[in-house]
Amino acid sequence: MNNTISNKLKSYLPILEWLPNYKKTDLQGDLSAGLTVGIMLIPQGMAYAMLAGLEPIHGLYAVTVPLLLYAIFGTSRQLAVGPVAMVSLLTASGIASLNAGSPEQYLIYALTLAFLVGLIQFGMGALKLGFVVNFLSHPVISGFTSAAAIIIGLSQIKHLFRINLPNSEHIQEMAVAIFQNIEDIHWITFGIGVIGIIIIKYGKKIHKSFPAPLVAVVVGIALVAGFDLTQYGVKIVGDVPSGLPTFSSPSFDMQSWKTLFPIALTISLVGFAESFAVAKTIQAKHKNYRLNANQELIALGMANFGSAFFKGYPVTGGFSRTAVNNDAGAKTTLSSIVSAVLIVLTLLFFTGLFYNLPSAILAAVVLVAVSGLIDFKEPVHLWHKDKFDFTMLVATFIITLTLGIETGIISGMVLSLLVVIYKASRPHMAQLGRVPGSNIYRNIDRFTDLDVKENLLMVRIDGPIYFANVEFIKDKLDKWIQERNDQVKMIVFNMESVTNIDSTGAHELNEWINAWRKSDIDICMTSIKGPVRDVLNRWAILEAVGADHVFVDDNSAVSSFDHTMDSETLEKYTPYAIQSNLKK
Repeated sequence: MNNTISNKLKSYLPILEWLPNYKKTDLQGDLSAGLTVGIMLIPQGMAYAMLAGLEPIHGLYAVTVPLLLYAIFGTSRQLAVGPVAMVSLLTASGIASLNAGSPEQYLIYALTLAFLVGLIQFGMGALKLGFVVNFLSHPVISGFTSAAAIIIGLSQIKHLFRINLPNSEHIQEMAVAIFQNIEDIHWITFGIGVIGIIIIKYGKKIHKSFPAPLVAVVVGIALVAGFDLTQYGVKIVGDVPSGLPTFSSPSFDMQSWKTLFPIALTISLVGFAESFAVAKTIQAKHKNYRLNANQELIALGMANFGSAFFKGYPVTGGFSRTAVNNDAGAKTTLSSIVSAVLIVLTLLFFTGLFYNLPSAILAAVVLVAVSGLIDFKEPVHLWHKDKFDFTMLVATFIITLTLGIETGIISGMVLSLLVVIYKASRPHMAQLGRVPGSNIYRNIDRFTDLDVKENLLMVRIDGPIYFANVEFIKDKLDKWIQERNDQVKMIVFNMESVTNIDSTGAHELNEWINAWRKSDIDICMTSIKGPVRDVLNRWAILEAVGADHVFVDDNSAVSSFDHTMDSETLEKYTPYAIQSNLKK
């Protein structure tokens, strides 16, 4: 009984799995990783908050309580949770439609969005709906991420160049605005931004643990303070409030919820897909613990609740920070607790140091981060391997770029579902022929010189027979019968790959049997699985086929057919001229 309760608690609070057995040898790695990621989070959190349309301080608030909550509830021991570029952009996109009248109102909308994301993710986890994220296929995620990365990058041009640009997520509008305002570029600001990009981009070549973003921040602050660049028009962060985040409350206005719900659902799915993908990649390198998709949803939901009630905004697991966390030696989520403590110390004692931080440096942090999200290899790979998936990727990419973030991801999900439906409605079907000198039957479109009888059509259906594909199956069968010049006297259904038959499939199958027999075409079945046999019995289809027309294998069916044919029919073995390179 005690063991059962203990296991239950560990499933709900994964921290209880590793904390009681914590090894001292893991402490150095967790401390090193926690400090490294914490140093990364300071500039990244501030930059991503600015991308989300919030004051930079809220990016730091978003990596205090949320990190602690994930450390308690999360099953990944290396995942680094916090603000990420994609979710920040989605946050800005979702709140823009509400036309907030003041920064305070905007913050309330951000808190409300975090609360809704937490509610959706927690609810999905509690209801065991982690599988829903599978509807976001990899090509859709790749196309969406690449397009969103471009939009994020362009949104930072106004900070890098210090020019006036409208808040838009449509590439055509952004490109026109940049072209119209490019002559107003502020060269000092641009120079600082370029210095920041160079430091962040190439600093890692010095050493993999080199805190490049933080160094860029220090250099930017030093340049502004040393040369008094604010008098020349360089925009800085200014006053950053010190102290821990106080308790905050999201809005419970139903109209706001209704407006924010679509973007909250998008953030929930995209954020979880990104988070779980990187968590699986890292877990595969360790294998001393197991990931649980539903518990991960609960953990991310709790982290977002923490953001909602402590002045943050939506968070999720990040690719770059998680990779750094793992490379720096993280063994458990104690590393996240260490990162959170470092941020708390920064909030208490060091926020004044960021007064002269140039906005161009924060833009540089975002630009370098998102540049790695643009995937050039995947479209080329899919073009050669899978045209369907390539089309989905390109369509999602173009829709996201031109019609916006929310429209892009929803369109991608719809495309994924349409492709699934299309493929499900067109199951693979094969005509079978006998390998000469054996009792083995193979697909005549994949093998040459098979023995095929003109008056015997042997068919294998690879998939269920149900409402979505019965018309396709019947059309294919009718076509094959016509190709035999209506000489078919027997159809042999090989059922070894049929996994299920629904009521529509059963009804249609019964109709086909009756129609074929009226046309002097007999039918038999072979290799029926137990569950499918149960369905056929329930619908009296086996009774209609006849017990003497049901066989354990194809060869038994052919032998029975041979015995019923006269000597002239038995001479009909003729090898089909088949191209072995056809892929069906």
